Amino acid sequence: MKVVLFCGGLGTRLREGANGLPKPMVHIGPRPILWHIMKYYAHYGHKDFILCLGYKADAIKNFFLTYDQCLSSDFTMTRGQKQVHLNGSDISDWNITFVDTGLAANVGQRLKAVQPYVKDDEYFLANYADALTDMHLPDEITYLKSNGGVGCFVCVKPSQSFSVVSLLNGDSVESIDFVRNTALMINGGYFVFRKDIFEYIKEGEDLVIEPFQRLIEAKKLFGYRYNRFWYCMDTFKEQQELNDMYERGSAPWELWKNGKP
Repeated sequence: MKVVLFCGGLGTRLREGANGLPKPMVHIGPRPILWHIMKYYAHYGHKDFILCLGYKADAIKNFFLTYDQCLSSDFTMTRGQKQVHLNGSDISDWNITFVDTGLAANVGQRLKAVQPYVKDDEYFLANYADALTDMHLPDEITYLKSNGGVGCFVCVKPSQSFSVVSLLNGDSVESIDFVRNTALMINGGYFVFRKDIFEYIKEGEDLVIEPFQRLIEAKKLFGYRYNRFWYCMDTFKEQQELNDMYERGSAPWELWKNGKP
C-alpha cells in the first residue's frame, strides 16, 4: 500500500527545539522523526511514500536528495576514505513522491492534493509526521477491511501528562486525575483509508471535522484501540524524552531492530 504522510504543518509548539527545521525534520537520534516513521512502514513492506509538503519543504527535499546512508547503516571504509562499502542499506528500495500541497492547507486539503497518486489503489495508508508506535500494523489493516469501513485510525491514550478535571455545579471540583488514568482516548493517526474517502471531503474541509462526521453518520469510520506504546512529539520536552529513549537503547518503535514482526 502507498503511504501518505502529512509533512506541511508549522509545528509551532516545537519551535524551541527545532532549530528552524520543520517538525518532521527534528531529530530522534541521528535521523529525523519522519525517517523513523517511514522505517516503521517499510518494516511492514510499505515502501511507496507520498510526502505532503508545505512549510520549509526544501529542508525535507534536501534531506533525501543528499541522503547519507552511512549514518544509519554499517559500512567499511578503505583507502583512507576513498572507498566506502555499505554493509547494509536502509532506503534503497523506497519510492518517495514529493508533493507541494501548500503552506496554509489543512490536512483534508493536503490529502485531496495527492488524490491523483493513490486513486488507483483500493486502500492506502496515511499519517501525521510526529508520532511513533510499536503497533502491529497488519492488524489494523485487517480490522478495517473486515468491518467494510472507509476509514480507520488508532485510538490511544494521550502521551502528555496533563490532568482531567470534572466540575460540579458551582464549579467545585468533583474529581481530578491524570489523563492516562481516565477512559479518554484521542486520534493517534496511523490511518487506513479506502479510496472512497475522497468522496467525503469537500473543498476547504479539514479531514477530521466535516469528512469524518459524514463517515460517522454512514457508520463507515472505525477506531482501532491500541493501549501499548504510542508517543507524540509535539513539544521540546517530548522530543527530549524520545531522544532519551533512543539513547538508552529502549526505543519501542524500532521494530526493525527489535526483531518484532
